[in-house]
Amino acid sequence: MKFVDLHVHSLVSDGSFCPEELAKQASAAGLSAFTLTDHDNIAGNEAAAAAAKAAGLEFINGMELSAEYNGRKIHIVCLGFDPEHPSFQLIYQRIRSIKEGRIPEMIDFVAHKGVDISLEKVKEFAQGRPIDRYAIMRYLVSLQLYDRAQPLWDNYLDPAAVALGLDVNITAEEALPRIREAGGVTSLAHFHKDIGLKGLTRKEQETAILHLHSMGLNGMERFYPNYSADDAAFAGYMIEKYDLMPTGGTDFHGANRPNVAMGTGIGGNMAVPYEFFTGVQKRCGII
Repeated sequence: MKFVDLHVHSLVSDGSFCPEELAKQASAAGLSAFTLTDHDNIAGNEAAAAAAKAAGLEFINGMELSAEYNGRKIHIVCLGFDPEHPSFQLIYQRIRSIKEGRIPEMIDFVAHKGVDISLEKVKEFAQGRPIDRYAIMRYLVSLQLYDRAQPLWDNYLDPAAVALGLDVNITAEEALPRIREAGGVTSLAHFHKDIGLKGLTRKEQETAILHLHSMGLNGMERFYPNYSADDAAFAGYMIEKYDLMPTGGTDFHGANRPNVAMGTGIGGNMAVPYEFFTGVQKRCGII
């Protein structure tokens, strides 16, 4: 059997590997295909695609979109879209303006918490692109304040965004149709997390997913590394009952989430079948 990983991050957002290195990781994991789904950023897709081709792997464009839905934040894995399509560019430029907004003030906020940080120091971690929140995160990672990245968001970046009124995202209602217009498909990521539908009953989650589906959501992640048995069963139930498009991925972040391996998850607890990849391609009209 052939396997894929449809949820992977690079250091363009909050992963630890550059886009080109992900092809090596995918090959080492025995994968046939992967997608790069950096948070609200597509800057690494071209390099990852070229590296995948050189390694004999299949690849498709991706991005993990942060969206507002009914007063909560959700993540939507977007796959196979045309990055140059006007509908995609319309929302992408708005997303980038949010993520790159008021960076000097965010840095000052973090500095007032006793961290040795400045705009000049963060600039070195922008990789030649406009400085955004992920450049700040990468600089903070270099300070080795924690053994993983999430506490940096919890203790510094998210509080800064709240304090500065930057804890906003494009709405799911606006984003989902635009991705479809750009030829892409969308899948609800890690529905069981706080950045998702955690705290709702299964019935409420079902209602929410159907509502998102009515807005243009194509599917949801069937496999994810830290799904409980009940989470996995619910995902399978929703996909089968409502003919949703199944996707799945490890949410690989490299050293920034060291217990999760590309392609195989936590201790080899998952494998995403190649058919999920071809299913995405068919929905996008690629094959």
